[in-house]
Amino acid sequence: MTFNNVAKLGETLTVFTEFTLKNHRQIDFARFQETLEKIDSCVECHLVSGGYDYLAKFVTAGISDYQNIVEALIDKDVGIDKYFSFVVMKTPFVKNHLPLGRLFGDRVHDQS
Repeated sequence: MTFNNVAKLGETLTVFTEFTLKNHRQIDFARFQETLEKIDSCVECHLVSGGYDYLAKFVTAGISDYQNIVEALIDKDVGIDKYFSFVVMKTPFVKNHLPLGRLFGDRVHDQS
């Protein structure tokens, strides 16, 4: 089922979460990523530059569900130093395609 159609089944809560890890060794990143990947509600995870290490997207049954997920994640002691949660109030649009022509120009047409 696509994200656009899930609302037909009932209410959901989407939360973007910034995570900063205590340590920045390769093993710390790997352990965190492996743990997050096992959480069904975590539908995206990005290692980013800037003021934090990861940006993750969770789709949950509600705020209590999200809180339980984060508390369990912290209890696992996977190296989280701090995290910030951003609850999505409304999603005006989601694009399900990439602008291939803009990204790759003539190379897109050469593959046809």
